[in-house]
Amino acid sequence: MSAESAGPGPGPEPGPLCPEHGQALKWFCCSERRPVCAACTELGGRCQGHRIRPAEQRAEELRNKIVDQCERLQLQSAGITKYMAEVLPEKNQRAVSMASAARELVIQRLGLVRSLCETEEQRLLERVHGEEERAHQSILTQRVHWAEALEKLGTIRTFLVDVLTHLDDLQLIKEQEIFERTEEAEGILDPQESKKLNFNEKCAWSPLLTQLWATAALGSLSGVEDVRIDERTVSPFLQLSDDRKTLTFSAKKSKDCADDPERFDHWPNALAATSFQAGLHAWIVNVQNSCAYKVGVALGQLPRKGSGGDSRLGHNTYSWVFSRYDQEFCFSHDGQHEPLGLLRCPAQLGILLDLQAQELLFYDPASGMVLHTHHASFPGPLFPVFAVADQTISIVH
Repeated sequence: MSAESAGPGPGPEPGPLCPEHGQALKWFCCSERRPVCAACTELGGRCQGHRIRPAEQRAEELRNKIVDQCERLQLQSAGITKYMAEVLPEKNQRAVSMASAARELVIQRLGLVRSLCETEEQRLLERVHGEEERAHQSILTQRVHWAEALEKLGTIRTFLVDVLTHLDDLQLIKEQEIFERTEEAEGILDPQESKKLNFNEKCAWSPLLTQLWATAALGSLSGVEDVRIDERTVSPFLQLSDDRKTLTFSAKKSKDCADDPERFDHWPNALAATSFQAGLHAWIVNVQNSCAYKVGVALGQLPRKGSGGDSRLGHNTYSWVFSRYDQEFCFSHDGQHEPLGLLRCPAQLGILLDLQAQELLFYDPASGMVLHTHHASFPGPLFPVFAVADQTISIVH
């Protein structure tokens, strides 16, 4: 039997049927977002009253969305391909070029710094050598002078001893040379202390060297010291925070402060709890809220009682402080006040103490600028010291 005489073949496979009504799923319920049959949409059906669309329409809508998504993905892929082929190689080349330029800049600048350091080193070493030669020559000159004086004094003494030994009374009375020799001996003065015989350490001082050294010293430190205030020393005009790092001024004397031999009873001072005896130390104080403060170091022997200069920071031999009163800044020690011409008020004040070099340095942490340096022979362990007569200052950690 031929295909023509066999009759029509089987129709297309029927689609899935509604499990509830057994009818074809030709509709789409937008509320339940699923295909349904006609019976589901009629009176009594589960999708009665829902928004219903033909399944073919919903399928066509999805096909269009898929096509749009494919086109977007194709465009996105093209963009990524172009980015990888054009932008990334350009970025890489630019990074290599900029890194090379940055490398050359670092080498150039450090080379300039190195050259400047070498020039400054040579200049300072020549000054040190010149000062050493000058002091050595002065000492040699003095040695020759006093050797001649000793010889002359010896000759005069020998003459006088000979006179005493060999001349009788009459000869002694007539001997005029005795008076001449005595006057000559009186003309030879005793040695006096002279600065010309001492080596002048200032020949090695240099603002550039100080700035470079401070920068290097701060860079070499792992961090600032964890300085905390000794509550026993806090003036009754000051309030100490719980973490013992903030001092707040009060014009009214507190009655809650227990009497303690370590406490400052008049000036608004406070000492740190720890002292430094050797090495390099740094700490920072936030001073932006105060227009009247003192920050520095002091010996433990600093007197605590009374309104005199002995217990007032910067007015005695026990303390070295940087101070501010309104817009005036100065460094004070032993009643000597050195004005400091600052162009702006620092928000923070850094203190760098080098006990090996016997140097105290104040700097602005924000700019790294050295504000003042002081060289001294500190006679003992030093405590960070603070005073505030306006608002608040805080130790930064």
